[in-house]
Formats: sequence, structure tokens, C-alpha cells
Amino acid sequence: MTSPGPDDDLGLQRGFIKLVGVRVAEASGDRVVLTCPVTPDLHQPFGLVHGGVYATLAETAASVGGSLWFGDRGKVVGVSNHADFLRAVRQGELRAEATPLSRGRTTQLWQVEIADEQGRLIAHAKVRLQNLSEAPGA
Repeated sequence: MTSPGPDDDLGLQRGFIKLVGVRVAEASGDRVVLTCPVTPDLHQPFGLVHGGVYATLAETAASVGGSLWFGDRGKVVGVSNHADFLRAVRQGELRAEATPLSRGRTTQLWQVEIADEQGRLIAHAKVRLQNLSEAPGA
């Protein structure tokens, strides 16, 4: 899937992801690009984007890519999300790009780079996903 169509096709227009404002720019089993507008609702008390926003973008991007790659073999769930925050952001738009580092039978490891509107690296994350095979009919 290289052009995902509406975000709702990927289940991203409900719940927490919708509240944060995450949008899909590109999605396939090999690369996912998400965007997110920075609003005051995403700030921590000092007026900077909350670190949880970066973790959310990372896990969402990796999970979308991992799910598309794993396909009808089952589902994927995040089991580890390690994010490093490199720069502070107060406004604009964030862009998260996820690519796989390793994809195996039971787990996947994805790296996610989050940049600001000027293309500066803001945060870097690695997300490990567990591949869950589903029993037939489950």
C-alpha cells in the first residue's frame, strides 16, 4: 500500500491518535510518513512539544508499517519504544518517517526520525513490534 487513501482506512481517525492530530502522508510495509500539527494542546507546561507526542508518532508510524508488512498473517503490537529528544519545538508541523531495521518471524525493529518543518532532526526512536499470529477464524 503506497497511497493509503483516507487515514480512517488505517484506523487512525479515532481515539488518541485522532486527538493528537496525526495524519498519514505515505504508508507501505517499507516506509511510513506521518505528519502532526503542533498545537498548544501538545505542549508540556514550559510551552514545548511534550515528549509523549514524539513517542506517539514513533509507535504509530512503526505500527502502521509493521502491520502493513505483516499483513494477513496476524497483528503487531509494540513491546518497546525508545525515543531520544534532540531539539525543542514550540510550533509548526512534525514529520515522522519510519523504516524497518529488522523484520523477522516473531519481531520487527523500526527506526523513526522525527523532523520539524525545516527538516531538522527533532527526535529519533526505535520501536520493537511483536508479530502475533492469529488462529484461523479469530
